Amino acid sequence: MPGENLTREEARERARLLSVDSYDVELDLRGAPLAEEKTFRSVSTVRFRAAEPGASTFVDLLAPEVRAVTLNGRALDPAEVFDGTRIRLDGLAADNELTVDARCAYSRTGEGMHRFTDPEDGEVYLYTQYEPADARRVFATFEQPDLKAPFTFTVTAPADWLVLGNSAESGPAERHDDGSATRRFAPTPPISTYITAVLAGPYHHEADHYTRVLPDGSVLEIELGAQCRRSLAKHFDADAVFDVTKQGLDFFHDNFDYPYPWGKYDQAFVPEYNLGAMENPGLVTFREEFIYRGKVTRAAYERRANVILHEMAHMWFGDLVTMQWWDDLWLKESFADFMGSFVLAEATEFTEAWTTFANQRKAWAYRADQLPTTHPITADIRDLEDAKLNFDGITYAKGAGVLKQLVAYVGRNAFLEGARRYFKRHAYGNTRLADLLAVLEEVSGRDMAAWSRAWLQTAGVNTLTPQVVYDAEDRITELAVLQEAAAEYPQLRPHRVAVGLYRREPQDGTLVRYARAEADVTGARTVVAELAGAERPDLVLVNDDDLTFCKIRFDEQSLATLRDHLGDLTDPLARALAWSAVWNLTRDGLMPARDFLRLVTAFAGTESDIGVLQNLQAQARLAVDRYLDPAHRADAERALAEAALRELRQAEPGSGHQLAWARFFAAVAHQESELQLLEQLLDGHAVIDGLAVEAELRWSFLLPLAASGRADEARIRAESARDHTASGERHAVRALAARPEAGVKAAAWESVVDSDALSNALVEATIAGFDQAGQRELLAPYAARYFEVIERVWRERSIEIGMAVVRGLYPALQDSPGTLAATDAWLAAHGEAAPALRRLVLEARDDLARALRAQECDRR
Repeated sequence: MPGENLTREEARERARLLSVDSYDVELDLRGAPLAEEKTFRSVSTVRFRAAEPGASTFVDLLAPEVRAVTLNGRALDPAEVFDGTRIRLDGLAADNELTVDARCAYSRTGEGMHRFTDPEDGEVYLYTQYEPADARRVFATFEQPDLKAPFTFTVTAPADWLVLGNSAESGPAERHDDGSATRRFAPTPPISTYITAVLAGPYHHEADHYTRVLPDGSVLEIELGAQCRRSLAKHFDADAVFDVTKQGLDFFHDNFDYPYPWGKYDQAFVPEYNLGAMENPGLVTFREEFIYRGKVTRAAYERRANVILHEMAHMWFGDLVTMQWWDDLWLKESFADFMGSFVLAEATEFTEAWTTFANQRKAWAYRADQLPTTHPITADIRDLEDAKLNFDGITYAKGAGVLKQLVAYVGRNAFLEGARRYFKRHAYGNTRLADLLAVLEEVSGRDMAAWSRAWLQTAGVNTLTPQVVYDAEDRITELAVLQEAAAEYPQLRPHRVAVGLYRREPQDGTLVRYARAEADVTGARTVVAELAGAERPDLVLVNDDDLTFCKIRFDEQSLATLRDHLGDLTDPLARALAWSAVWNLTRDGLMPARDFLRLVTAFAGTESDIGVLQNLQAQARLAVDRYLDPAHRADAERALAEAALRELRQAEPGSGHQLAWARFFAAVAHQESELQLLEQLLDGHAVIDGLAVEAELRWSFLLPLAASGRADEARIRAESARDHTASGERHAVRALAARPEAGVKAAAWESVVDSDALSNALVEATIAGFDQAGQRELLAPYAARYFEVIERVWRERSIEIGMAVVRGLYPALQDSPGTLAATDAWLAAHGEAAPALRRLVLEARDDLARALRAQECDRR
């Protein structure tokens, strides 16, 4: 619809014209438990002022029906003023009151008011998800972040349901004869539309309490809540969630000097969620996969704790102080991503958080920053479709990496003092880049404008390489750091880095750092004078301690050391940086994929950090599927499976490492004997000491059996009956779509491309099953069909589903120059296609071109 994609210029004009005083939103959800009920009643009353009486504007609403519109007591004809996405408002007064009575649609895509029916017990659950602009699916709204206002919600729903909003209830519920009740919630402080939230259903609820004595002697009391579906309650470790929550609140109160401003603090784990989590003030929502149904590794708990702290950081960065428009999205996401790891490392048991950040989050950022669609951290966001795609590795992980560099550049104390001033100066307001730079320059004395131009307003990643000269006595005469930039993004940046020198210890062969120096790297070549005279190292590690955002390379001797001794690095962070560097060499086509896989099979078994290990396993699978010369795939798959089985049998019984190797073995199993072992483990005819084959692991074992044709529909249905849960349903859908049959693939394709019957979670599961690396020939006919359908899919489906289809069904496994040519032909012929759609295709094309270059490197 033409009005659905709000532009930046429209938002600026509306913000110039309007000031919003309040929203009162009444939602009637009584019909939600009925499967045939597709809509709910929404009555919105908006009070706002207009700078130019007599002017016109519009309010946003995506709804199947508008029953009545009243502006300043004057009834407007919905047929004349509502076009399906916007309600036109003419003849504004200085002070205005608008009431819109509409029927809004329940969602199956995770956008707006999502409705989920639990297959285990038939219970119905509702929750809202709006970012960046889906509040308009639930109530009439000026849908842009800089038109903040207080919100008062009134919700009528079944009386036995738990109903929550951003704020606490303002009084007792009003019960009705039909078994429903009306709850009224206290007005919120001024907030943006996209962070309002409602949760309703028979949710399981657990409570706790947080108390803090503030510097002025007053006491801050926060009621804590944690929610999940009733059928998940037996798995819910709410105490662990509350522990991390309290640790985070302590840290932020110690360092931000601004009390938590939102009253209560609920955290709800909800089904079929599109995101990791969402920072709705007072009611944070998370994907329910963070409730673990069986044994998981420590890395999973670390990840959940990180997300809890990331969303908590948003209570200040994003909710209290909000970006004016989506081009400054990084003002909240980069900070929250950085603070998640910062607090995790300093205030919780997960002191290894910066190792995880270096090895996993930055991998996402490095990939994003080398795509043709990369952008500065402060991006050019023209409209809402641009905004949706900008929740990417640049905005989150690169931005966080750059903030870590900023802390090294200005100092920790200055950084935190800048944050404190920022909150106090802009509380409940909206900001742009200049507002943040102003406080940072005040507290640091540094030229933040120059730093910003280099780091925030340019794209691309720099590469740092050591250059070492030795004298006749094998001492360093000169160590310099060379900085390079891609030709398309030639910016050389100021980097505050540490350079570490490592040598092998003669007694045990370990690689240990014996010298370290920090330096400001500027320009193409910087000499690190402090290291002159040091003994010859076996390894020079530029960006030791991971202070800056860059790719690192090695001198020839250092790379030779890593080939034979990478696993001997005793420091986990240094080891993670080395793994990251050799992975980037592989992706860049500078190291054959076979060499990377040899490093994995040689040293992954000794990797102590479980998060790094699981990341290496994922990278190894990607290397085999995409970066390896096809002629070498069979041998590499066999070697990986042999290594995985060896490590599985040698791992400590019951350990997270054992579980990680079990999952990896299942993912790479191809040979008859390997698949037989998976069958025997499933059936209980084989046992590995300490390995509990619980529901999630059973599905990990069953998927490769389905993909190889060894598990038929009846076998999968039987497993689904055994695990009659929402998770089991998703796993079953994936396994069914993975079977190597032409009819299966045709049905899977139709279910996501030609039908909108599946929910967002089941669309993702179907695509994941459809796209199997071992089924290239079976999937080949869909390459041409992909390019025939994607414009229609983008036009007809919601952006969330459109993104899933366009990304997930791109024929990446048809890794040939022919597929590259077909992609180029589509791009050339569809220059007028939606920019967001073209961006997705361009990114997929770049990944394919990179894979072909890596295969050529591996072929040589």
